[in-house]
Amino acid sequence: MQDDVRYHKRKVTTGSLDVHPTENALVVHYEVEAAVLGESGGPMLGERKEGQKIIRVKNLSPTTDVATLAQKVVEECKLIPPSRLPQVEQLLFYLQNRKSSPVKGKVEKKERRILKPRELTPFEGIELNEEASITRVDEYTELLYEGIPEKIRGSTLILQLARNPDNLEELLHNEVALGALARVLREDWKQSVELATIIIYIFFCFSSFSQFHMVVSDYKIGALCMSVVEHELKRYDSAPENGSLRRDQEKAQRKYQALLAKQEQLLRVSLYLLLNLAEDTRTELKMRNKNIVGLLVKVLERDDEELLVLVVSFLKKLSIFLENKNDMAEVDTVERLARLVPCEHEDLLSLTLRLLLNLSFDSGLRAKMVEVGLLPKLTALLGDENNRQIAMRILYHISIDDRFKGMFVYTDCIPQLMQMLCEHADVEMEAELISICINLAANKKNALLMCEDNGLRKLMKRALKMKDWLLMKMIRNISQHDGPTKPLFIDYVGDLAAQIRAEEEEEWVLECLGTLANLTIPDLDWELVLKEYNLVPFLKDRLKPGSAEDDLILEVVIMIGTVSMDDACAAMLAKSGIIPALIELLNAQQEDDEFVCQIVYVFYQMVFHQATRDVIIKDTQAPAYLIDLMHDKNSEIRKVCDNTLDIIAEYDEEWGRKIQSEKFRFYNNQWLEMVESRQADEAEPYLYDNDDDRTDLFYSADGITPADGSVSPDFFSDLQPHNGDSHLNTDGVDAFDQTSASPGRPATAYGFRPDEQPYYQYS
Repeated sequence: MQDDVRYHKRKVTTGSLDVHPTENALVVHYEVEAAVLGESGGPMLGERKEGQKIIRVKNLSPTTDVATLAQKVVEECKLIPPSRLPQVEQLLFYLQNRKSSPVKGKVEKKERRILKPRELTPFEGIELNEEASITRVDEYTELLYEGIPEKIRGSTLILQLARNPDNLEELLHNEVALGALARVLREDWKQSVELATIIIYIFFCFSSFSQFHMVVSDYKIGALCMSVVEHELKRYDSAPENGSLRRDQEKAQRKYQALLAKQEQLLRVSLYLLLNLAEDTRTELKMRNKNIVGLLVKVLERDDEELLVLVVSFLKKLSIFLENKNDMAEVDTVERLARLVPCEHEDLLSLTLRLLLNLSFDSGLRAKMVEVGLLPKLTALLGDENNRQIAMRILYHISIDDRFKGMFVYTDCIPQLMQMLCEHADVEMEAELISICINLAANKKNALLMCEDNGLRKLMKRALKMKDWLLMKMIRNISQHDGPTKPLFIDYVGDLAAQIRAEEEEEWVLECLGTLANLTIPDLDWELVLKEYNLVPFLKDRLKPGSAEDDLILEVVIMIGTVSMDDACAAMLAKSGIIPALIELLNAQQEDDEFVCQIVYVFYQMVFHQATRDVIIKDTQAPAYLIDLMHDKNSEIRKVCDNTLDIIAEYDEEWGRKIQSEKFRFYNNQWLEMVESRQADEAEPYLYDNDDDRTDLFYSADGITPADGSVSPDFFSDLQPHNGDSHLNTDGVDAFDQTSASPGRPATAYGFRPDEQPYYQYS
């Protein structure tokens, strides 16, 4: 067959031209067709392969002459035929006018640029005048078997080759050279920092490409790098012991600085290699088991900015995993990052803020950020356009915690936020901006600051103009605070009431209604508001279960509770049939404690007024529902029910007797259950010795206490001294009577609380 071969034929066909999605570059797609032709000229073998070439135009700027640049590109790139010059010019014009991405995109782009493998510049002292050749790799390998200077020279020449990606494939197949490099690194890295740096740099070149990671792992370079980093950090820690000597001798100081620079070069290339290998989460887990987080945090003490950029990038990558984040919390990462905020190195500041953002999802680390004084530093960054968004996100996370809301008062944060809100008069606000404002408005001191300089008027004007429900949520949070801020809302009651219509968006109505419901102002004429804006039909319609979202229905109930403080309003609502609607809603939402509590509070407000009290007591079954809820598991519901029933019992004798009887029956049943349970568990009856008949005195159906519980608890108030227990207390006070310790809390018929441990004394 070889005799039949005449010659080879290779053909390159240019395909499409396009712009790079993120860089200032053109992408040229092409196809290579290779064929082996026989003597007759016909193809015997053929192969096609597609490829692409990226042409970077780094000098492209708004003032660049696009036509000249396009001509130069076509002349230098043989893949682009002259006929496609207009297309190249058009693509370059597009690149020149392509808008830059937002702040977030710019920061991420800078971060990617920092981490591009080819930008790891050669270190001082590893450049030779001699030019390396790929054909002489065996000669360079032989130098690795000589002394340290020869090893440095041989590895430096190999590094020259490795820095060219085109040579990596060939070096990969030279197992002798790679094995010798790995051996020298393993045996001699402690003897020469320069030698260790150069060899690790060679393997770093391989680690820059995912397909070569297996080679680096096979020679266990990652584990060696971990050992190198740990050793160098220990050397750095021990260096200050001789600090006085270095200070006294200027020459020694210069030598120390040179060694420090070499050490930082070694740390940088070692950590860079580890960062590349950490693309594989399994490899990253192995690093975590060897305390990579602790080592990286220790490097944060250094001052070299390029090294810090690398370390913070590595920590940011690790921080997305919970285990790594917990490790960072244990080694005081936040304290060491705090000194980097702010800093003049733009990339380092951006990366540090992004790492802090990842850590700020942890409540403990948020507390640490406040503790180390990051709050005012982050506030100062709100004026930095490049870092404002990230700083605001961190501040938002801090503002979530009620412990830290009040600390914003002592910074310049709130005035800056209010200024930003005013600047967004006619455009949609950033989510982070309004979110942090909503959180901070929940604090009373912050709300006072927000209302200064007509702040509330500006907020209300913008909210009503744009119908911005998020801004209204912020206003609603301000309205919940008692004090000087609440009367400021009187001027806007009409504007808010006018928004409560069925035609409006539900979220908008919800916030307006919630703001009105917070206005518990004695001088406010709610009757006039309800009539003028015809709110009663709207409120009644929204009380129907399923008529709207539960949040809106709940706000309607709260609103009714607020306006029911006014006597005339309560009467108007009662006549409109709202009370039966509330009872129907109570039946539908009886499993929702918030609904139950707010509806009971409405009844509590209404029983204060004669007109509504009579309606509730005589025309509805509300007291019966309240009696059922009197022993609810929720303490707030029990409290409101007790207060409401006390008022009802005071004004209506019949319901008073029912309420008193129910309370006695409930507490008596608890006493019975407690005694029966103790008698079942204990062999000895403590209270009555062996007199079994005396237990029937209180609990038997044919004894003094009827089974239906109709006898009032007051009946037994005079029996306590005769219970045979007076000898248990030498001070003359019943040992079981602990009602004085809990004023206002009802006691059982016998002065004993079933939820407290009984007091026994044996004579």
